[in-house]
Amino acid sequence: MAGFRAVVALGVAVLAVSALAGCTSSPPVPMPTTSTATPTPTPTPSLGPTMVPNGTAEQEKPFFDLVNAKLIGANGSANGRDIVDNLVASGFAKADMQVTPDKTAIGGTVDSILFSVKIGGECLLGQRSGAGYASSVQKALANGTCLVGKTRPIDW
Repeated sequence: MAGFRAVVALGVAVLAVSALAGCTSSPPVPMPTTSTATPTPTPTPSLGPTMVPNGTAEQEKPFFDLVNAKLIGANGSANGRDIVDNLVASGFAKADMQVTPDKTAIGGTVDSILFSVKIGGECLLGQRSGAGYASSVQKALANGTCLVGKTRPIDW
């Protein structure tokens, strides 16, 4: 009987080896993972300077410059009314403005137009000329105005 057991054991061993020979190992299948990374926010484009509520002349200057540079860049011969209307449309108070005339005393075209917006005791001063646009912040004059000399009425 010992021989019979040996034959059976040998047969079982052969069957086991044969069964395992058909099996091949395959590379492990990666498991899906979930991302826990925080999405990067899209940067908000800078819209440039804006009007500062109750701001000082110095605080308002970047916005004043932006508004005027855009107008004068698009229309290098903008007249006083164009400039004042543009400032009003941008939020500056017309009652606080002054502008020099568009014409000389004999009806010719002026070389430059000066304009201002008074904010508190200071003035935003702008100039449109053949050289382009320039600006500054200055203290108001002793009489409370911003421009020296003849200005035109802003009555429209």
